Amino acid sequence: MIKKNRDSKFVIYQVLYIFVITVLAIKGANLDLGEVVSKDKALKVSVRDSLMAVIDSLNALGLKFDLKVQQDYSAENAELKKKVMTLSKSVTMLSEKASKSQETLQANIAQKPETKATIKDDSPMQSPLAESQSFIQNTWNIAKNKGNLPAQILDPASRNLIANVGPGEEKKFDLSNQKEVIIRFGSREQKIPVMPKRPPEIKIEAVSSKMNGSEIYVQDLQKTTVYKVTIVDVRPDQLQITYSGPVSVSGPVKDSKGNLVYNVSLKIASNEQRFDEWIDRTKPLKDGEGRYKVNFFFLASDKVTKEKVQVGDSFFFTSFSR
Repeated sequence: MIKKNRDSKFVIYQVLYIFVITVLAIKGANLDLGEVVSKDKALKVSVRDSLMAVIDSLNALGLKFDLKVQQDYSAENAELKKKVMTLSKSVTMLSEKASKSQETLQANIAQKPETKATIKDDSPMQSPLAESQSFIQNTWNIAKNKGNLPAQILDPASRNLIANVGPGEEKKFDLSNQKEVIIRFGSREQKIPVMPKRPPEIKIEAVSSKMNGSEIYVQDLQKTTVYKVTIVDVRPDQLQITYSGPVSVSGPVKDSKGNLVYNVSLKIASNEQRFDEWIDRTKPLKDGEGRYKVNFFFLASDKVTKEKVQVGDSFFFTSFSR
């Protein structure tokens, strides 16, 4: 009888040990071993009842099996040993599954910061410089910093500093033939393309009807504006404007778009005698209708790019006055 009791206790201890191992594998090692009920109030249960309570707990964890304690202790112990072996295999599988789950969780946690960093690096850069502004080669430019970070404009070839632009500031700076510049703010950098400067454009427009008749008089053409010359350029202050021909020119004035505007009149002689002298001296050409023809030209030279544009037009007249 003593041997039977000892075998039963051994099996019970094995089951309790595996139960603890199972809980540790699933729940971790944070176990509260404090007393739930004081010893004097605890219920005294039999060995069989204690074993059934353990089995119920294991069933609640998903380990399903039936256990019946028979009066034949030898048969009961043999059956319990089989159950213990089955339970041991289940615990081993649960331990392996828990270990793999823990490794997967740790791998995911380790990857999360890297994933966030990649998203941050690949996200569109928010440059503190205004998105609408553009930079132009071979002229001055203005950078407007509308952000909260200071910005530096760098030459991409030499990495030399071109300009420092503080938060809320505007900075004027010069560019040469750079095709792009680097904007550095904080620990980030962004490349901004630089557009080539277009050559100036000269437009000549007739604004008088004095040359529309068959008789055209020099005296009338000298008293009124016959042509308006408009010079279009993104940096008109960078241009040198010259003109040639028998003309009188006033200006320039800037229109609403910042273009240079000149008013052009004819200038040959103050009286008829001087006009005749001018005819003899210059021997002007005549067109197919027998009118005298003289040409004038406007030349716009870019002082930085050295580009030059020249455009001209003509005056027609028949005599000095009526």
